[in-house]
Amino acid sequence: MVIDSRLRSVYEGKSGTGPEHRLMVDRLTASFGPDEAEALVEGACTLVYMYMNWLRSAFEKHEEDVLEHAIPSLLATMRMMPRTFSPEVIPTMAGLLIAAGTGLSPNLWRAQYGPWTKEEMNPLEATAVLLAEYINRISGNGEDFATKLVTDALSQLD
Repeated sequence: MVIDSRLRSVYEGKSGTGPEHRLMVDRLTASFGPDEAEALVEGACTLVYMYMNWLRSAFEKHEEDVLEHAIPSLLATMRMMPRTFSPEVIPTMAGLLIAAGTGLSPNLWRAQYGPWTKEEMNPLEATAVLLAEYINRISGNGEDFATKLVTDALSQLD
């Protein structure tokens, strides 16, 4: 739902980072213990994995490679957002996308490099948002197609 909320802010032309929003986010994250924070990060990585799997399938149907087409576009967007993506985190996000795009769990990929850092949290969330927006744009099925992918997957679980 965080990703959906961010996408709605983008589509409505709002920054989503006003004082009330920032206060709400700060209160929410302050209430998290280590387990909840870890679950939130794992959830973001799972979204990246789901979105990259969908993109890989979509590109394969057209006999194209997701790594060749989607990732350069996403990285170019990251480079245009220096307040969200400092140059130091772009290689990490590129690795995350490549791992997920080749079918490797982003959580397992990251585990070999140590825990996520505080500086990587906003870029991780923004990467999931960029992927969702990219899917919405290329699918041609509306501004909430990526959200529907996730809700459909969740509704199939017992």
